[in-house]
Amino acid sequence: MAQLRQDGYEVVEQFYEPDALGAALRDFDAVIIRSATKIKEPQIDAAKDSRLKLIIRAGVGVDNIAVKYAEAAGITVRNTPRASSNAVAELAMALLFSCARNISIAGHTMREGKWEKKAYSKGFELAGKTLGVIGYGRIGQLVGAKAQALGMRVLSVVHRNKPEGVESESMRFVSMDELLAQSDVICLCAPAGEKPLVDAQSIEKMRDGVVIINVSRGANVDEGALLEALNAGKVRAAGLDVWLSEKDPNWALAQHPAVSCTPHIGAGTKEAQKRIGAELVDIVEHFGT
Repeated sequence: MAQLRQDGYEVVEQFYEPDALGAALRDFDAVIIRSATKIKEPQIDAAKDSRLKLIIRAGVGVDNIAVKYAEAAGITVRNTPRASSNAVAELAMALLFSCARNISIAGHTMREGKWEKKAYSKGFELAGKTLGVIGYGRIGQLVGAKAQALGMRVLSVVHRNKPEGVESESMRFVSMDELLAQSDVICLCAPAGEKPLVDAQSIEKMRDGVVIINVSRGANVDEGALLEALNAGKVRAAGLDVWLSEKDPNWALAQHPAVSCTPHIGAGTKEAQKRIGAELVDIVEHFGT
């Protein structure tokens, strides 16, 4: 924001309740939001035919914005997809390491004054394992590359445009059923769809003892089904950074001993935030030129 002010822009940093947000947007030419703020049809209706011409999501996903509805009203929607990709990919790998070596629960028990070496010395190595990445966009490709560097075999599914030049002896595209059946670890990097990618039906198709990592959207996981699978031992462990409800997450799932979790901090590095800021400035300054 400091750079925009320095460049002569009037910048207002203000929180608005959802029912007041739409009317407030009429006073601005552009608005920058994070994941918690939603600009949907009611807010866009209230802001129509006003100064507002640009909505920027400071981050990757734009599921908190009614994009097509906004664009039909003459409002451009942009995001910053490149800035935080590496930070999210690194967190995915951190969660995977934690699940593989019981780091979260082992550290928790040590803080309780317990020495549980025997209980948590039954981890597994990542080298030689198969990682299924659902969503092979910017983040998914970075996760895949890091996993291959660790000696893992990577599988993914093509939904839209197939990335060029990424297939190799250690990475190939397969059907969803093949990915579910062959993966030791499944990492979700896809946008939210109409139904969860991980639900009771898809879990049934997975290997016994699978590990599930989600750094995409909370709606991609049926949290109840995942909790049942963890309790049953079908799913060995889960690493979760995103939740269906971030104001009131599924605490039973978050507190499960086989879950390593974080409160949606995927983009939370100083490097990523610096890149996001630079990308926001670039979008604002070049909009309409």
